[in-house]
Amino acid sequence: MDVQVSVEDVGTRAVVHVAGEIDVSSAVRLRERLSLLIAEQHTDLVVDLTGVTFMDSTGLGLLVGTLKRVRIAGGRLVLVVASERLLKVFRITGLTQVFTIHDTLEAALAS
Repeated sequence: MDVQVSVEDVGTRAVVHVAGEIDVSSAVRLRERLSLLIAEQHTDLVVDLTGVTFMDSTGLGLLVGTLKRVRIAGGRLVLVVASERLLKVFRITGLTQVFTIHDTLEAALAS
C-alpha cells in the first residue's frame, strides 16, 4: 500500500493527514509535501498519523528531519498517533521524548 497525504488548514496551523504505509519506497511523497509546506512558511504543523498502518525507520527519520527544520524556522510540529503499535515504535526509539504526541487530532489542535 502506498501513502496518501492531504493537507488541511485549521486556523493558522497546517494539518497533514497521512494514511497507508510509510517506508523507504513511499516516504518520498510525504517528505516532498512536508518540505513544500515549510518552504511556504507553514511551520505550525500537526501531522496526523492515525491512518498509518506501518512505519519503518525511513518514516521516523523523515519526521525527525522535519522537526529539526520546523524548529529552526521557529515553528512547532505535533504528532497524532492513536495506534498502540505505532506508538510503541516511538517509545522503543525514545522519540516520545523528542516529539509532542497526542492520541486525537482534537487534543493536538488544543495544544
